[in-house]
Amino acid sequence: MLLLPCLKKKKPPVPLGRNIFQKHTLPIQQNYQTLLETCLKNKCLFTDDNFPAHISSIGVGALLRKLPRNLQWKRPHALHRSPVFYAPNRKQLDLCQGLVENCWFLAALEALTFHQDILAAVVPQNQSFERKYAGIFHFRFWHFGEWVDVVVDDRLPVNEAGELVFVSSVYKNVFWGALLEKAYAKLYGSYEDLQIGQVSEALVDFTGGVNIRIKLAAAPPDLWDILTRATYSRSLMGCQTHLGVYFSFVSLPCIQATKVLKNGLVAGHAYTVTGIRKVTCQHGPENLVRLRNPWGKIEWKGDWSDSSYKWELLSPKEKILLRKKKEDGEFWMSLQDFKIHFVDLMICKLTPDLMSQEDGKKWMYSLKSGRWVKGSTAGGSLGFCNGTFWMNPQYWLNVLPVEDSKKNLGSCNVVISLMQKHSSKHRNRAPHLFIGFSLYKVQRITLPFLLSPNRKESNRKLPPAFFTRHQPVNKHQVFLDEREMTHDFHLDPGVYVIVPSTLEPQQESEFILRVFSRKHVLREMGGNTSFTLSEEIVDRYEGKIWRDFFTKHFEQNPEINAVQLQRILNNISWRNFQSFRLSFSLDACQGILALLDLNASGTLSIQEFRVLWKRLLFYLEVFQKRDTSRSGKLDLVELHAAVQETGISLSNEVCNLMAIRYGDPDLKISFESFVCFMLRVEIMGEAFRNLTQDGKGIYLQESEWMMMTLYS
Repeated sequence: MLLLPCLKKKKPPVPLGRNIFQKHTLPIQQNYQTLLETCLKNKCLFTDDNFPAHISSIGVGALLRKLPRNLQWKRPHALHRSPVFYAPNRKQLDLCQGLVENCWFLAALEALTFHQDILAAVVPQNQSFERKYAGIFHFRFWHFGEWVDVVVDDRLPVNEAGELVFVSSVYKNVFWGALLEKAYAKLYGSYEDLQIGQVSEALVDFTGGVNIRIKLAAAPPDLWDILTRATYSRSLMGCQTHLGVYFSFVSLPCIQATKVLKNGLVAGHAYTVTGIRKVTCQHGPENLVRLRNPWGKIEWKGDWSDSSYKWELLSPKEKILLRKKKEDGEFWMSLQDFKIHFVDLMICKLTPDLMSQEDGKKWMYSLKSGRWVKGSTAGGSLGFCNGTFWMNPQYWLNVLPVEDSKKNLGSCNVVISLMQKHSSKHRNRAPHLFIGFSLYKVQRITLPFLLSPNRKESNRKLPPAFFTRHQPVNKHQVFLDEREMTHDFHLDPGVYVIVPSTLEPQQESEFILRVFSRKHVLREMGGNTSFTLSEEIVDRYEGKIWRDFFTKHFEQNPEINAVQLQRILNNISWRNFQSFRLSFSLDACQGILALLDLNASGTLSIQEFRVLWKRLLFYLEVFQKRDTSRSGKLDLVELHAAVQETGISLSNEVCNLMAIRYGDPDLKISFESFVCFMLRVEIMGEAFRNLTQDGKGIYLQESEWMMMTLYS
């Protein structure tokens, strides 16, 4: 909820009293490895006394009224003959929401599944129900500035029929989602504490990244470019619908009665953005957005829905590879409809270059912890009390110029994030305060005061008079009653002061302040005189090569053919691959183009090329890892291991057949052949999943069969 200080009625200040400041409750630290080894040594299954299989772990509120009559707690081995922790070969999103109203959490979790390396950081993959099984699992979350390891036992709440009452998988033997939800509930106090939230919160907890919120009613004109950059970089995206006038109440198994609109969308509901695509219709190109309902059911009914006539406007191949005729919660809609029917788009990126368009640059990241204390540093906002505003914590920020920045000369992109910490162990028992911050440019006349050789003098906070004489850079200050607020600035190099505050004075809380820029120095004023150590971050899927080579090329050629593709791939300086020179033949480039060119134009767009580039970097990592002899080729054993590493499950017969098709006389696969092989496997697998109705077979018309077998 947005609020300006001038719009809210002033309330009398809270008496100062002698209350002791309530610090944020840190999560209980348990050593997973020690507990695992102890259980294995004693031949017993782990039971977690810190989050017991008891009603207290579920909560004390409305969630209790939804529970089945005879709730039980069971381990996965009691629920399925062959439980699996995580199934990497599952390409479909497989999680479904349960009784907890945490679609925000699930939408973020499903966004996480598109980035296996980030997922592996949150969900350690070396866990199973077989090898070294002791009923104990662990997960990692970014929690107010640091990564914490959360340990849980595998006792899960079920109904009398043995069905999970909270998050479950469509594959009944897969349990990673249910166990991760349990760990997240433990981190925040209970399952009840996961009721109601923002997608942006969970996205940050899974990544420690930077959140960008776009109000779709006032979306920037380059929204499609932003979506494109987010999709083909390491970004996670979620969105939320309007509250709307509902059409009907729908009750699903293990899901509360819900408001479904006439168009098939759920009112006030979170969705995952799972992809985008520019398609070529008979009347011209159209931008599409792919979304998924975390329930795994209930889909959009408008244009580009599963049954829409619009699909007939596409080429057979494009239709086959994009359209799904199944009720799995995933659907396409036009960008225009997306802007109309959704309120917010949340994008969480590991580096803050999404809006600045400075791909592959190194960024600096600084974090400071602080707190607002009654009678000391809880000064409130300017709109409430000018006389105490200066008491708030103040942070000295020196934005430094970057020599190699060719864009926005004289202007530096700076992202500032303020996050409040809840004082209670339980996430939902302490309501969020309205928080915000003011950013002030310090003019030269004030600099001697800040740069005095006297350390104590230079570290003093700015006095009250400064704030009465100067306007903040962000003149229209916004205060949010949310956990975090983020603002993107374009600033001239120089000295600034950040003043975080609550909306009203005398409100207490701890907070963390994060600053991202190309180059800066940050320190607290009037407190700890030490400068904040900054970390360097860079997105490994984007890079200088993209900005300096690919973008420049596509500015000259919006679409490239096979010859141009060959020229690009053979002129790239392939990093970390120095044992021999990579080379792509024209035949291989024609094959790659045929696989990715969905609209049968004979060319690749920059969007299609970005898909290829991301896959090439991923394939290169896998290839190098499995090429143990460093020969530049994979033998059959290495090929099997490499395919498994990508998360795809292929039989020995298919792998052998592909080695014969793509390998040399010794059945060894070069990187060029490995790329063609993997692209074909992935695309044909996607086509099968889109066309099959029962997961066992498909029906094709003759034109579709010819398109899929000859052209690809």
